[in-house]
Amino acid sequence: MGLVYIDGIVKHGDKKVHVRFLVDSGATYTVLKKEVWEYLGLKPLGEMEFILADGTVIRRKISEALIELPGYGERHSPVVLGESEDENLLGIVTLEIFGLILDPFKRELRPIRALMK
Repeated sequence: MGLVYIDGIVKHGDKKVHVRFLVDSGATYTVLKKEVWEYLGLKPLGEMEFILADGTVIRRKISEALIELPGYGERHSPVVLGESEDENLLGIVTLEIFGLILDPFKRELRPIRALMK
C-alpha cells in the first residue's frame, strides 16, 4: 500500500494555511507542523502522551482548529501541536468527525456508513 495525501486548509481566527496532509489511518489525532500552528496562533489546551509505532513514548501539547477538506466542508477538530521534527498528519478522529474513512485499495477518502448505537 502506498502513501495517501490530501490537501486541506487549517483555520484559526482570521488566519488560514493550506496544508498537505499525510492520511494516517494508524494515527489517532491530526498533527500540525510547528510552523503551521505557530502561524495560526494556536494555544495549547492540554498535553497528552502518545506511543509511536516503534514503542517510543512522547508528549505533545494539544489544541483545536477548524479544518477544511475540499468537497467535504469544514469541521472543528482536536489537533496535536507538532514539534520541529513532526509532519502534518490527518488522523482517524478528524476523519470520523468528517464522516470519512480511508479506502486503502483505491487510496482515497470515502464517506463511512456510521452505526448509531
